[in-house]
Amino acid sequence: MTNPNVQALIWTGNSLDVLDQRQLPEITRYDRYADASGVAEAIKSMRVRGAPAIGIAAAYGVVLSVQQHFSESENWHQAVLTDIETLAQSRPTAVNLFWALDKMKAVLAQMPENIVDAVTECAIKIHADDLAANQKMGDFGATLLANAKGVMTHCNTGSLATGGYGTALGVIRSAVMQNPNLKIYAGETRPWLQGARLTVWELAQDGIPATLIADSAAAWLMKSRAIDWIIVGADRIAANGDTANKIGTYSLATLAKQHGVKFMVVAPTSTIDWSLENGDNIEIECREPRELLPACYDVPDSLVSAWNPVFDVTPSALISAIVTENGIVLNPSEQSNGIRSLQS
Repeated sequence: MTNPNVQALIWTGNSLDVLDQRQLPEITRYDRYADASGVAEAIKSMRVRGAPAIGIAAAYGVVLSVQQHFSESENWHQAVLTDIETLAQSRPTAVNLFWALDKMKAVLAQMPENIVDAVTECAIKIHADDLAANQKMGDFGATLLANAKGVMTHCNTGSLATGGYGTALGVIRSAVMQNPNLKIYAGETRPWLQGARLTVWELAQDGIPATLIADSAAAWLMKSRAIDWIIVGADRIAANGDTANKIGTYSLATLAKQHGVKFMVVAPTSTIDWSLENGDNIEIECREPRELLPACYDVPDSLVSAWNPVFDVTPSALISAIVTENGIVLNPSEQSNGIRSLQS
């Protein structure tokens, strides 16, 4: 059910085409980037978003940097490292960004004979491996939904946020193939409305019916017993299973616990930050107040301001299952080994 028409990133060989997700669903437009600074801006401005897709885009950004600088000067290596730092600063929370950049730096450190080919192969492999991982996660997660009548998802975790197929949305895709009557609900996901603009649109491209709800209706949806699971992605997972994801995820997990609804996190192992014992030290990105404020308040000396964190952290005690390409961990907070068993 992978839809070739829904691709966040298209590598051309000497540029990266990025689907401007800010324009969806009304306009489908790709912007072309030929250097690392452009890719960094595409990430920072949320033309491309979703932790796996951000990492993939950054990897291609490194390729573009090497292509640009390798033949221009003897100091090309330092120029590439400067571009890598620019990419690293584009968004702070998604660990996949830094994971992908570390992969690319490792190739650079080996100084292979044909450096351009080597970094290109690495980036393409990161992209292909993510797609394969998503399909595995879809199959694993679908086994937990065998008897589910309804599920809810938050933000967008499909082909638009990954190398293809999706994480949480990939699980839903796989589950629908086994149970076409599965009811799917998507929260609108304020303030950027990724659920309303992206998730239901993406499901519609695959011919999958979905019901959009206001974020504030989630508790009542659970109270009505319409859903058995909430399924979300992740931008960073600590070693104990604490999970950073789109703002509002923590609220949903707390509500799910209250209503007896199970809570599933779906993410590749590249999203796990093994250096963090728990989620207390995960850096939470706060974006500009103007993204949240009505225009009438976005003026000098306004008495109205805005607090705009775009992620929160869900404690592992609220998570029923973490699904990766290496398998499933049920009730991660109750296992002495936590999620260490997923290390490949």
